[in-house]
Amino acid sequence: MLRLRDFKPEDKTLLVDHLNNPDVKRFLSPKIPSPYTMDDARWWVEIGSKAGEIFAIEKGGIFIGCVSAIKGELEYCKSAEVGYWLAKEYWGQGIVTEALALLIEQVESTTDIARLHAIVFDGNTGSDKVLLKSGFKHEALLEKAIYKEGTFYNANLYGKLI
Repeated sequence: MLRLRDFKPEDKTLLVDHLNNPDVKRFLSPKIPSPYTMDDARWWVEIGSKAGEIFAIEKGGIFIGCVSAIKGELEYCKSAEVGYWLAKEYWGQGIVTEALALLIEQVESTTDIARLHAIVFDGNTGSDKVLLKSGFKHEALLEKAIYKEGTFYNANLYGKLI
């Protein structure tokens, strides 16, 4: 059974393992440190994961990923940016689609957010599919929108009204 929960200190080791997997971190924001250390995991569990609707994804009692909706500021205060990642061994099983549905339900019932959006590296077809299945609409291709490790990347913008 899949569930969303708060991060726990016991998640730190798996956080480090998962976020150092080259396939997992390939399309992640450069805000996530690389290499990802135990100190990074400690900060995330104690502080970072408390900065919005941020949840650990758990399946069968095992921590396997993260899903979040981070509320915007000022004129964007009724919008939130969605993000997620999943341990590679769980890819292709519909888990992120299910976790995103749970997140959307949580956001709708507990916040005043009216719009969700996601910015996805161009070429991340798995994420494109998750968002479309979840009712997001492709709104734009953003050229040179992401700068990571010395390289520019195009990004796809997806949006969903809730």
